[in-house]
Amino acid sequence: MGRGDLTNAEWDRLESYLPPGGARGGRWSDHRRVINGVLYRVRTGVQWRDLPERFGPWETVYKRHRRWSADGTWAMLLSRIQAAEDAAGQIDWDVSVDSTAVRAHQHAAGARKAPDGGLSKGGRPGDEPGRSGAAETGGPAGGSGQIGECLGRSRGGFTTKIHLAADGRCRPLALVLTPGHYGDGPQLAHVLGQVSVPRIGVGLPRTRPDHVLADKAYTSRKNRRYLRRRGIRHTIPERLDQQRHRKNRGSRGGRPTGFDSEQYKKRNTVERAINRLKAFRAVATRYEKRAYIYLGTVTLAALIIWLRT
Repeated sequence: MGRGDLTNAEWDRLESYLPPGGARGGRWSDHRRVINGVLYRVRTGVQWRDLPERFGPWETVYKRHRRWSADGTWAMLLSRIQAAEDAAGQIDWDVSVDSTAVRAHQHAAGARKAPDGGLSKGGRPGDEPGRSGAAETGGPAGGSGQIGECLGRSRGGFTTKIHLAADGRCRPLALVLTPGHYGDGPQLAHVLGQVSVPRIGVGLPRTRPDHVLADKAYTSRKNRRYLRRRGIRHTIPERLDQQRHRKNRGSRGGRPTGFDSEQYKKRNTVERAINRLKAFRAVATRYEKRAYIYLGTVTLAALIIWLRT
């Protein structure tokens, strides 16, 4: 077993959830060896062609990662591990939300565009340019062009933005991709909508946190109405311009928003979750042309964080 490979305990937790191999044509290469190959690449950021020979043919490793990114296998594994942790009472449901910009390597540009302005495989209509449009949460890429592949120009250059919700133990509960120039606030409802931890046995998945913490980027009235409508307690500071506007309106400005400064100190959990994700070099820099493959890379990194925390 090499450095960074799955341990026997981690493999035992994953093995029963993996899809059977050899549906047609013959046996698949050993799942454990291939997963270790994908993990090696996610951890180090090397080119697929430079994978060590002990992982087998690089084409096999890459194609398995691409397939499992497209059909949701990585997301399914993450969901199963989260369900086991929730059943054991190991999830802290004080959830923090934030985002991080990831610099896109020059190799991430140039994905083939769909002809006649149509959508590429798995595309969705309605993905329009802007600062708060549709986000990528799973499945094949959302459409051709930079916007559809979650690439954009921002202050940091050519970037993709990862929006995430993290539990109180610094582990990602939900992940969403957008182009780097999209705003944080408009994605709050979408990120929290991706929080869905299945129950082991009978019962609907848990989708509602006990408490949500976020910074001033999420302080819009729309976000606060959304959280109140779902009955979610929240701690979000109010921007100074919003405070002045409310005071200038007098009695029509409404009551001040509640803010617990002690509770807000716990928001650092999402920053630490981001640091853990970016310890994986293929997450810290985006090399994939397709958004769904990069989302699979980030999801695998989140899965390893859950297995090792």
